[in-house]
Parts: sequence; C-alpha cells; structure tokens
Amino acid sequence: MEAMEPDTATEFLMATSPETLDLLRATAQEMSELCGISRAEAVARVNWQWEGLDLSGEDEIIMHEDEYYWALRIYFADVLDWRPTADRSDWTPRPGPPAGSRCWTV
Repeated sequence: MEAMEPDTATEFLMATSPETLDLLRATAQEMSELCGISRAEAVARVNWQWEGLDLSGEDEIIMHEDEYYWALRIYFADVLDWRPTADRSDWTPRPGPPAGSRCWTV
C-alpha cells in the first residue's frame, strides 16, 4: 500500500484522520510531560516513529492504545513498568531523530 502525503497544515509527517491527529498530539503532550522533553522533541519523536505512514483510516491500529502507552513506547527502549507511578529515572531513552532531520517540524 502506498503511503499518502501528509496534511501540511499539521506538525506531523504522516496522513492522519481527525482522530489519529488528536492521538498524535495527545501523545506528544504526554511524552513531553512524562519524560521532561520539549514539545518540539516529542513531536519529532512521533514523526520519527511513524513518518510516511498513512494513519488516516477508520480503524488504525494505533488507536487501540492511548497516549500514555505510545508516549512510553516511543521514548523508551524498554518499558519496564507500566504504572504511572513507576520510577523511570534509570530507564534508557531511545535515540531521537538527528538534529536537522525533517522530523523536527515545531
């Protein structure tokens, strides 16, 4: 299946439906708050994860999880404890997109 072009009116590099766009924005916000990173870095990480995919369908698989799940899965190499109260201070973040990458849209 060929990937659709992203909606250039958003900060994301993938085609979205209104519902998936809401989830991507909520995921970036959650990642920023949970992981102590800027919104710009969180958006770049979401773009890095799903760049070029078509997330505009009615029943996208990513909609089966919430922003908390995706924030942790995108940011950390391994999620060792899913509890909101988990101590994540020694968890290893995944490498983010390189500076200057097109994933940095904010």
